[in-house]
Amino acid sequence: MTEQAQNIVLFDGICNLCNGAVQFIIKHDKNAHFKFASLQSAVAKKLLLQYGIEMRNPPESILLIREHKIFYQSSAILHIAQRLDGAWKIATVLFIVPKFIRNFFYRLIAKNRYKWFGKKQECMLPTPALKSRFLED
Repeated sequence: MTEQAQNIVLFDGICNLCNGAVQFIIKHDKNAHFKFASLQSAVAKKLLLQYGIEMRNPPESILLIREHKIFYQSSAILHIAQRLDGAWKIATVLFIVPKFIRNFFYRLIAKNRYKWFGKKQECMLPTPALKSRFLED
């Protein structure tokens, strides 16, 4: 399976909230649907270039690449929830909320994430057991 055909979650590698989200996804993704790459990594920069996307510094969103499409902000979160094990699929009912409302709250949290949740000096390193879930540079 090529990188583009997988479900790839691109995340801010120094954001504590984003790293927590990645850990949450891993815990609730028993079938390993998702692969991960920090937005600060070379592999993410290559993917962003391939899709013609310029990222701000710091990155403003978790992104999901799924079936050759890219999803941003609340849409990315809901598409991720759709593939998680357990009751998390229920979150997809939020697709009925207009995107501009969902993204207003997403951007509010994203804008304040370092202040509210903190940040790391460098990107998280996966454990050897999880290394295969992370795309290499």
